[in-house]
Amino acid sequence: MDAAGAEALCRCIAEWVATKLRWNLTADETEAAALQEAAAGCPDQRMTWELAA
Repeated sequence: MDAAGAEALCRCIAEWVATKLRWNLTADETEAAALQEAAAGCPDQRMTWELAA
């Protein structure tokens, strides 16, 4: 994967996780493991979120 593709993937993962956190959604074991594995390749990715009211 080229650098632009890797950056886009890392951003997508961060946005997915931030959305789950914002809305207090859960992830099953399979999803959590996949997200952790994918995010391991994104050491510099940062994310922010606010809890939904």
